[in-house]
Amino acid sequence: MRTTGMGRAIAAALAVLAALTGCTVQPQNGDGKRGSPVHIEIPGGTPSPARTPGGSGTAPAPPGDDKPRAAPRVLWSRGDTGRDVRELQARLRQVAWLFDGPTGTYDEQTEQAVSGFQGKRGLPRTGETDTVTWQRLLGMTREPGRWDLYLMGGQPADPPDPRCTTGRVLCVDKTSRTLRWMIDGRTVSTMAVRFGSQYTPTREGVFSVYWKSRDHVSTLYDSPMPYAMFFSGGQAVHYSADFAARGYAGASHGCVNVRDEAAIAGLYAQVRNGDKVVVSR
Repeated sequence: MRTTGMGRAIAAALAVLAALTGCTVQPQNGDGKRGSPVHIEIPGGTPSPARTPGGSGTAPAPPGDDKPRAAPRVLWSRGDTGRDVRELQARLRQVAWLFDGPTGTYDEQTEQAVSGFQGKRGLPRTGETDTVTWQRLLGMTREPGRWDLYLMGGQPADPPDPRCTTGRVLCVDKTSRTLRWMIDGRTVSTMAVRFGSQYTPTREGVFSVYWKSRDHVSTLYDSPMPYAMFFSGGQAVHYSADFAARGYAGASHGCVNVRDEAAIAGLYAQVRNGDKVVVSR
């Protein structure tokens, strides 16, 4: 009897201890093994978030979305140069986001044009041309031709005509649309030029400068012809503000137009009456 009474007292003490420490009963599974601890919801508490197997504290990603997405690759950005930049600029001109150039240099204006194009289409306005931006632009434009790429000049000159290799020569090439100032076979300077339309073509052949007129104004068309160097009737090499503004979108009345005023000012200072002029195709 004393043993039974003592056992009951011990059992009661253990029950009180369990209640005070907050322990819970771990029932046995059907195989006789202990089960996992039972989760206790505390009234008024906030449920714990679902966790990933790694214990990150965030819900598992939905199926098919468990791989990190790579950022678009930047193709060109400010400071880059080259033919690809020219194509970018030519295509931006087609969609009226750029009005100057192409220059072949990714400058501030190009950066602003790209940023505007991106913002209009809900893309991040970085001003850098990445793969996503480029694909959108390709889908909206056509392949630029050679004179779209060199609308405002900058094209390389073709090899000079053999008639230009001796003496002092203004060597004009209609195919590459360039003028070389050459002395004894050496190219001193090269500049982009423009010619007459099919209705007022620039004459081809070998001529010579017979008259220079620094501030000439055409009596036939009443238009300025600064730095004019006449070589065939009323046709001359001269600066054209229209060429500077519109590039190859326009044409002359037969003269050889130069768009770089500083370049032709320097040329005018060097050329003398009697110097040869070769206009070839």
